[in-house]
Amino acid sequence: MPVGFDTSAASSAPASTPAADAPRVSPRSSQRTAVAARRARASRRHPDPWRDADAQTNVDEMARSLEARGRTPAQARLRRRFLKFVPVGAGERVLEVGCGTGVVVRDRAALVGPRGGVVGIDASRRLLDRARALCRETARRTPIALRVADAAGLPFAANRFDAALAITVILHVAEPLRVVREMARVTRPGGRVGVQDQDFGVVAVTHPDRALTEGIMRGVAERVYEEPHSGRRLPGLLRAAGLVDVRLLTDVYQDTTLEPWTKTFLERRAERAVRFGIVDVSTAKRWLDGFTEVVAADAFVLTLNYYGAVGTKPA
Repeated sequence: MPVGFDTSAASSAPASTPAADAPRVSPRSSQRTAVAARRARASRRHPDPWRDADAQTNVDEMARSLEARGRTPAQARLRRRFLKFVPVGAGERVLEVGCGTGVVVRDRAALVGPRGGVVGIDASRRLLDRARALCRETARRTPIALRVADAAGLPFAANRFDAALAITVILHVAEPLRVVREMARVTRPGGRVGVQDQDFGVVAVTHPDRALTEGIMRGVAERVYEEPHSGRRLPGLLRAAGLVDVRLLTDVYQDTTLEPWTKTFLERRAERAVRFGIVDVSTAKRWLDGFTEVVAADAFVLTLNYYGAVGTKPA
């Protein structure tokens, strides 16, 4: 599977709407002004597009990426192991913070069954619109509620849920401890709070140019995420939020065939490396071409560490 490079298809530049009251401006001039305004607003936004998905021009593509990741066998295994580790049981009321298109909501609904219930919240209205459509069939068997909400100020009473989860979310939020404290607040005494995240400090990938690869992977992660090593910090985060009996699960996403989600992941890294000035376009293309050679030789390997932590709310 060849790796491509398209700086527009995976763009995460924020969208904007030109002002409607701009008289006596030619269409071409107006277009230039609108483009300049978009660029100015984009430069002020956080470089992580998941901080404000609805402000992105490619939110539909972001939604497709979430679903593609969810279908990847290695990712499905990671989710199953983590949900068993928490654990989530039949008849329980479970909250998911940052539910996106509802991949994990659908998994958890199967675990809690018709006597339980799942609530998913996300800051993105557009992702939740997709989630409602995708969860419609599952909701016929298990009660599912999806609503727009801020993870740092959950709109629920204290002690409402048996478990609260955030899967690959903490990496993207501005105030991780505040979010986990809110998750703990709405969880009943004796209930569980579980978080799982990638850790971009440990990404192994085969490529002919090791130095270039390390420079791109590390450089992009340091510019996009305030804490690229989020995964390894999760146990301490749960303890800081007042949870007890904290346990850690370490797992690995592994790909030896260049799965579609992995391909997109590498293409996004290349695109952002260009955007951040880490490499130029020709170098980014050369880097992606190197993966094509590795795959053709049946020598491709990518591994990415995932850390899951769960704690109990004290009685």
